[in-house]
Amino acid sequence: MVCEARKTLSGSPRIVILQGGPAGDPAKPTATVSGDSPSVSVLSWSSLRADALGTGMPSISAAYQSVFAASERLSARACCVIASKTTTPMQQWICQLMQPLLEAGCDLVVPDYAHSAFAGLLNAAVVSPLTRSLYGKRIRNPMGPDLGVSRQLFQKMLGGDRNGRASARMHPLASLAPMAFCANLEVCQVYGGARVYPQTDWTNISSLVAQVLGPVFLDVERNAGCWQRTRGSVSLRGVGDAMPAVEEPGTVDISRMAESFQLGIRDLREIWSLVLPPTTLLELTKLSRLAPDRFRMRDELWVHIVYDFALGHRLRTINRDHLLGSFTPLYLGWVASFVRELETAGAAAREQRLERLALAYEAAKPYLVSRWRWPDRFSP
Repeated sequence: MVCEARKTLSGSPRIVILQGGPAGDPAKPTATVSGDSPSVSVLSWSSLRADALGTGMPSISAAYQSVFAASERLSARACCVIASKTTTPMQQWICQLMQPLLEAGCDLVVPDYAHSAFAGLLNAAVVSPLTRSLYGKRIRNPMGPDLGVSRQLFQKMLGGDRNGRASARMHPLASLAPMAFCANLEVCQVYGGARVYPQTDWTNISSLVAQVLGPVFLDVERNAGCWQRTRGSVSLRGVGDAMPAVEEPGTVDISRMAESFQLGIRDLREIWSLVLPPTTLLELTKLSRLAPDRFRMRDELWVHIVYDFALGHRLRTINRDHLLGSFTPLYLGWVASFVRELETAGAAAREQRLERLALAYEAAKPYLVSRWRWPDRFSP
């Protein structure tokens, strides 16, 4: 499969596949993929273990840093990480991620998966529109996880340390896109098939929310000098043909989400009052009292909540773990509102709805900039 993919790339470059192995020389060849293709080989990399691409964000961070360190040691022009299942054939997906790096001078290649109704909602609700608003680039999946990275960019992630130790301050998936944007590197999106997501346990997602948003908020703080100068947004260069949206059968059960939101109003109000203004708390209280069929969270309300939590994370108003844990009921309230609004709509309507949300993030950015620069003007 990799041999066939290599033949479609300009110049038939040498390809190295990393696999976990025992301790020892991390760049020692262990096999050749094809007897007639010595330019495709498998190398043992002892820092990349089988469990490193698990679901935990710390493990994922270690895996990506290990790939970058291996790529640096091998003097690679670029590296490609495929960490998810998609409906795109593997050979085609490898080529789509690698060609812009090797042939078009791109530094970061991110996926634009075929869109589905209610998958990847944490990305849709926070990560994608927040990144777009901050850095002015309309990026759909800033955290991949399938990515192509140039030598220039993975060297920046390594911070000059061939073993990746200096980059421990940054999470690769959260930091790659912001770093590329702030350094004015070339970023493009490749259209791919639908990503196959694991089944979401909506009753047990607090740790996932914290693991994703913690690194994202850290990068918001790290790059404040960059994103405060940006206004509006522009499209990224797209590669390939957009895939049709995926129509998903069935609906999402939102009753427990609404229940969690209402419990949050009752039990977390004291914590929320440390980061959210009184007007926001009042609106959330009114929202919790609405009948289920009337439950809708306004975009402006949701965006201000996200911005206020990003600021609270920076100011360490309360313990960061407690802060991120208290965000989950609010997120579930947004999901309940989003699903209820679109449960009978098609995929095209979902895309239009998410575009309106992204524009709301952009419209409210002056609020974030003002609070970031002068946090003492408002104290909850």
